[in-house]
Amino acid sequence: MRIVELLLDEESLQAGIQAISIVEAPAIEEDFVALKEQERVELKTMDEDKRLLLGAALVPNKPIYRRSGDDEYYIYFSQDTVRKASELFFINGNQNKATLEHQIDITGLSVVESWIIEGEQDKSKLYGMDLPVGTWMVSMKVHNDEVWNDYVKEGKVKGFSIEGYFVDKVEASSQEEEKAEEQLNAIKAIIKKDLRTKKGKRTELETYKDYPTSVRNNAKRGRELNEKNGNKCATNIGKRRSADLEAGRNVSVETIMRMYSYLSRAEEYYDEGDTKSCGYISYLLWGGKSAKRWAESKLKSLDKI
Repeated sequence: MRIVELLLDEESLQAGIQAISIVEAPAIEEDFVALKEQERVELKTMDEDKRLLLGAALVPNKPIYRRSGDDEYYIYFSQDTVRKASELFFINGNQNKATLEHQIDITGLSVVESWIIEGEQDKSKLYGMDLPVGTWMVSMKVHNDEVWNDYVKEGKVKGFSIEGYFVDKVEASSQEEEKAEEQLNAIKAIIKKDLRTKKGKRTELETYKDYPTSVRNNAKRGRELNEKNGNKCATNIGKRRSADLEAGRNVSVETIMRMYSYLSRAEEYYDEGDTKSCGYISYLLWGGKSAKRWAESKLKSLDKI
């Protein structure tokens, strides 16, 4: 079984970790510790929850099993990539972005502490963790009562799992790199034009939901086929995109650009006669051909392409 190293595309505006998800079964197989406040004798208070989750976000050189259709393989991150990803996470201001099981965006969770394990005397040892040098550790504060009471305390979530954008070191051919560069430049132009800042804060982007009913129907059909297929097709991003489209939610210009880019590239794997293939299912999850037509028309009307 092949082993693939994932790298950061440091030129991409989307590169790195976009959010940290709390999950029941973390891919890195490392559970977090839910910390509680020690009794303060001088104040004569009872123990109260600190509501802190401490654990590994990313472990270097640890093989992580992945499957895409019939293709089975392992991915891993080097120490250098882990460190760069941890730094970029904060540089991009993502410390307040969190999800539940990679499916639901949740508020009230913030990464309040972050460090890389440098040696044997690391703080993580105090909590019974035996992790290798180079591991990215985080401490997350949980302000969300529902998440803390219904998921953390009930043991429904046990660890952290990252979600973001990386590139495949092994399979990136020069031709694909040229295509990626063209798409990257287009995306950069879109994002630069659409992202406005005011006093250093990102403002809301204009969103749309005037896509045709066929887009929603395609996303629904893709989800149903994927469920019959054991949910083995598509990434979590594709599955979330399907959920948004099926529900008729608003999508930003940036998302429309991603839809158009993905559907344009993936069209060659879309075979209407093979409804069980991941190429067919994934294409429907993103809205199918009608979504591509709508996205192209919308971007042209907005002078984006």
